[in-house]
Amino acid sequence: MLELSILGFLAEEPLHGYELKERIKALSGHVRPVSDGALYPAITRLVTAGKLGRHTEPGASAAPRRILSLTERGRADLYARLRHPTQTEITDQVRFNTLLAFLRHLPDPAEQAAVLRRRLDFLETPASFFYRDGEPVRAEEAGDLFRQGMLRVARATGEAERAWLREAIAVLEPAAPRTAAPGTATPETATS
Repeated sequence: MLELSILGFLAEEPLHGYELKERIKALSGHVRPVSDGALYPAITRLVTAGKLGRHTEPGASAAPRRILSLTERGRADLYARLRHPTQTEITDQVRFNTLLAFLRHLPDPAEQAAVLRRRLDFLETPASFFYRDGEPVRAEEAGDLFRQGMLRVARATGEAERAWLREAIAVLEPAAPRTAAPGTATPETATS
């Protein structure tokens, strides 16, 4: 997810390493903080692979700034990562949010919708934090106040996300051509 974040933010504009780190930190927050020990080796790997360019600009003070930018190879890699996310990137909420943050860079709305549909399919599969006899436990069956709270919040969040996903997919997918039953008029044929 770190490389996806690097590629995604640099698709928006060239950035200094510190600026990039701050944007990644704002996106992932306290859940998965980014360290210099992870960020700078990832940047080096992407530069070595020809996915990022690096140039130096004069700094605001005496020190020059190294600016990172996305190359065409990097853009192709970003598109590939967005088109074909791993199953974990679909099922893990934090990873999916990272994917969602950059999905707008994928130029084809149908491909964007396909990614959202994968998430919707995952969310429509019955699941729970707790199971009894192999079946998901519902909030009403939790047995204690705290597990019930966990399950109620998860259900409300899931319902809201599924509703948004359906709305977004409807916007992104091209409208299906309307067909009429044999012998009935469609609006297009009624006036002919």
